[in-house]
Amino acid sequence: MTHPYPHLLSPLDLGFCTLPNRVLMGSMHTGLEDLPDGPHRMAAFYAERAAGGVGLIVTGGVSPNAEGNMWAGMREFSSEEEAWRHRVIPEAVHAADGYVALQLLHAGRYAHHRFGVAPSAVKSPISSAVPREMTQDDIERTLDDYARAAQLARAAGYDGVEVMGSEGYLINQFFATRANRRDDAWGGSLKNRMRFAIEAVRRVRAATGPDFILIYRISLLDLVEGGNTWDEVVCLAKGVADAGASILNCGVGWHEARVPTIATMVPRAAFAGLTARIRREVGIPVVASNRINHPDVAERLLGDGEADMVSLARPLLADSHFVVKAAQNRADEINTCIACNQACLDHAFGGRLTTCLVNPRACRETEWTVTATPSRKHLAVVGGGPAGLACALTAAERGHRVTLYEAGTDIGGQFNYARRIPGKEEFNETLRYFRTRLHAAGVQVRLNTRATCDDLSEGSYDVIAVATGVTPRVPDLPGIDHPKVASYIDVIEGRRHCGARVAIIGAGGIGFDVAEFLTHCEQEEDDPVERFFAEWGIDPSVSVPGGLKAPVTHAASREVWLLQRKDERVGAQLAKTTGWIRRTILQERLVKMLAGVEYERIDDAGLHIRVDGKPRVLEVDTVVICAGQEPASGLHAELKRAGLPGDLIGGARVAAELDALRAIEEGTRFALSL
Repeated sequence: MTHPYPHLLSPLDLGFCTLPNRVLMGSMHTGLEDLPDGPHRMAAFYAERAAGGVGLIVTGGVSPNAEGNMWAGMREFSSEEEAWRHRVIPEAVHAADGYVALQLLHAGRYAHHRFGVAPSAVKSPISSAVPREMTQDDIERTLDDYARAAQLARAAGYDGVEVMGSEGYLINQFFATRANRRDDAWGGSLKNRMRFAIEAVRRVRAATGPDFILIYRISLLDLVEGGNTWDEVVCLAKGVADAGASILNCGVGWHEARVPTIATMVPRAAFAGLTARIRREVGIPVVASNRINHPDVAERLLGDGEADMVSLARPLLADSHFVVKAAQNRADEINTCIACNQACLDHAFGGRLTTCLVNPRACRETEWTVTATPSRKHLAVVGGGPAGLACALTAAERGHRVTLYEAGTDIGGQFNYARRIPGKEEFNETLRYFRTRLHAAGVQVRLNTRATCDDLSEGSYDVIAVATGVTPRVPDLPGIDHPKVASYIDVIEGRRHCGARVAIIGAGGIGFDVAEFLTHCEQEEDDPVERFFAEWGIDPSVSVPGGLKAPVTHAASREVWLLQRKDERVGAQLAKTTGWIRRTILQERLVKMLAGVEYERIDDAGLHIRVDGKPRVLEVDTVVICAGQEPASGLHAELKRAGLPGDLIGGARVAAELDALRAIEEGTRFALSL
């Protein structure tokens, strides 16, 4: 029988070593790097991915010197002591038959401390301080620091290093006129701006010898003004290959770019065409990255000759055994990354420990172990939303006998609304995963069953987890029963049609979802990648510096008002790394956003409000209520009165600021505590 992923699982010969397959685990800063017991926790984290079949792992970035740290107090990779601390990581990966490279990352002007340095004293829009311009001595010392760090990495047992030259960090800053205003040997002409990158690779290769993996992470598309053109990128790619790079890993977009590159609304493998182009220009293996989250996508890219390897970063947070499952024809059991960014990038940029919304065990491998239970219990889980699903599956995997009750026709809870929002289709993958795994783990799933206290009493359950979720909050507002009024659930599920003019009460995550849902316009024949590039002003030819062009906007078919009580920027409480994307989308669709709104009444004339104390009537056809949720905890109260063992989890416990991240984490924690 022919295996469905022959290209993905084929070995890659680098001359001095052979990687077992074409999967590279892309670098992510997890926060483990900065903990006192960080190396041991990283060892467990990376070893689990190696055991899961990853061909080559790249660690989170470490700086070759103190100036290059992102934050003050981070540990730089510059001493034998630090190399010794790291030894446990390659030892653990090698014990699992994997290869691992240490990423060397100098933040440059992205540093959030007063010692930051850069090619020029030009402040980044996402940093708090103006960097000091590097002197000639600074440059030479920093290049030597790269070489020294690579030597130390080899001494620590790493199989290679990745030199980070993408995403707007120091080396990328030297290459682009956006951040490099120098007129000496390190700036000005293309040759001079390339010099730092090529010299870093040359010195690292000289310091480590020919039999050491040297990956160069290159920016193919900067997505900022003052970035590089395609011809300049090709020159650099050839230069670093000639200087000794073993692999070219392709990055896209500076962190300060105002174009999404890895969020869920970005089509799968949207930027792989650029990797195919650069592959034709160099003679070393090339890695495709960004939104490759399924083995089918990876196999297609490799089979079509668009890349030699694929980089999976967050997909390996979501499922450490992605590769093994693909190899065993169990792709339907992969816990797919939905690119929500909530627990990975949002946490990383907020200084918190990285984990994963769909897999809260990620980066907690030494703390959260799914071990067989010594005492098998009969468990009822009431509610098939994110909290209930996570609880039921984790408990069953530990060996408990589990029955899951769901009142609806399908599992999913609030996920069933999110997955219908254009750009959030990936949420379907999470429900597919749970359906498959619940069946494999032996969970008895009872759909269309609203469990009562009597049902649960008759079931003789040892434990009852009440995960009945939330109900929409109905504000105390005159006219709330008017025919103009609709709930967000009815709108999203298509049971209620909205008119040409709509007011949305509530500008939290659900309010934004509804606004996007109501203003989305798509033709069946649209190519999703071409449409995405057009809407965000991306020039895939990269004929102009940075690869930007004027975006193509599509007028919404409705006039929409998005309203909130809080007197702050609408959407200010949205997620850190995706909130700006969602605000931009609605602004482009001319959605009118109002903050500091007092709601007075709804009648035939529309929605009566006050803004800055002044009365106003929004003459709308439909008023959609997105005013938050309340716990649906009635069953729990009944169980308590009956003396039955019931525990609240997820939204049924606390509805405030509810999201799937907290729900899945709570459900998992509860099951692990049994």
